[in-house]
Amino acid sequence: MHAHPDDESINNGSTMARYAAEGVRVTLVTCTLGEGGEVIPPELAHLAQGWDDTLGAHRINELAAAMRELGVTDHRFLGGAGRYRDSGMMGVPDNENPACFWQADVDEAAGHLVAVIREVRPQVLVTYDEQGGYGHPDHIQAHRVALRGHELAADPAFRPELGPAWRIAKVYYNRMPRSVIEAGLRRTAADAPFKGVAPVDQIPGVVDDEVVTTALDNAAYVGAKAAAMRAHATQIVVDGNHFALSNELGQPLIASEYYQLVRGTPGPDGPETDLFAGVAR
Repeated sequence: MHAHPDDESINNGSTMARYAAEGVRVTLVTCTLGEGGEVIPPELAHLAQGWDDTLGAHRINELAAAMRELGVTDHRFLGGAGRYRDSGMMGVPDNENPACFWQADVDEAAGHLVAVIREVRPQVLVTYDEQGGYGHPDHIQAHRVALRGHELAADPAFRPELGPAWRIAKVYYNRMPRSVIEAGLRRTAADAPFKGVAPVDQIPGVVDDEVVTTALDNAAYVGAKAAAMRAHATQIVVDGNHFALSNELGQPLIASEYYQLVRGTPGPDGPETDLFAGVAR
């Protein structure tokens, strides 16, 4: 579950491509259209808020293109496209818009997720930590809605018209080991033609290495991840094994992806290398 189009490709692109290629059903739920994003290509600047305000519609198409690159055929917007508006960064006036995701009632929004969970009946749910990875209000809200949806989907008394109750076996947070990102940023500083590199504290989900429970070696799918990120052309510039957002600060494009198991039982064979360790796919 992700807050905006492009979050999924940056955080989970190689994981999604891997499992889709292995025949696992991958369902993406995106909470907003990302209407508040800053537009990188000058020729598309008119899409942004304060101009045409059509960025959200454009990003629907970018997301569809990214999912084709990853081989993911089931991608949805929470409550339908445009149900919740991008809230912008913390402290901006967009946070007060009654239509924004930050202002959404958590149980109401979770109800939309419950409908998806009971239809799809997944074994694994991936979301952000309680800080949303880096403090963005939509990411924090996505965390709240994901965990509440996980709880309510398993409660047969909650909205039985949405289908039989279903308990997801495992819930993970997106994570980035500190040692991995620090090494990657050193490579970016040496190799990539950006104006600088992103500070570690601006990168979502960075934790001490020992917090990570699950490491996926997705090297075979780094090309798909890079292609999906390129599809989000209003938001991301990809250069080789590096990328930058609208701040023009480089980050490494890392093939392996990392997680922390926060609900459910760990796989039986030590540190996990598969999100489905210990459960049937």
